[in-house]
Amino acid sequence: MSVVPVELRKTEDRQLAIRWSDGVEQLLPLRQLRNECPCATCREKASAKSTPPPSTSLPILSAAQTMPLDILRMRPVGNYGYNISFSDGHDSGIFTFEYLRRMGLGTDQNS
Repeated sequence: MSVVPVELRKTEDRQLAIRWSDGVEQLLPLRQLRNECPCATCREKASAKSTPPPSTSLPILSAAQTMPLDILRMRPVGNYGYNISFSDGHDSGIFTFEYLRRMGLGTDQNS
């Protein structure tokens, strides 16, 4: 991919703003980032959701999962992506630049 992020920031309304080297700006809701985590564990959980749990079961949430979702840290991975640490304790996903760019195709805004 020839375009790369040149600016990253969190907005007050819980989105990740990305400005790309080609001038495109994206806003990605933090919940969308977390829900679309590309790690193996999350992909496995997503495929398992095709069979709904019994209607009498209730999910058990950790204290961190009950708080508003936030990004605690974004670490570069090589020259192709970021590892994102979320406030719910999840931190194993690697979000490639291509993946991030595709995630926001419907919300891109040219500046």
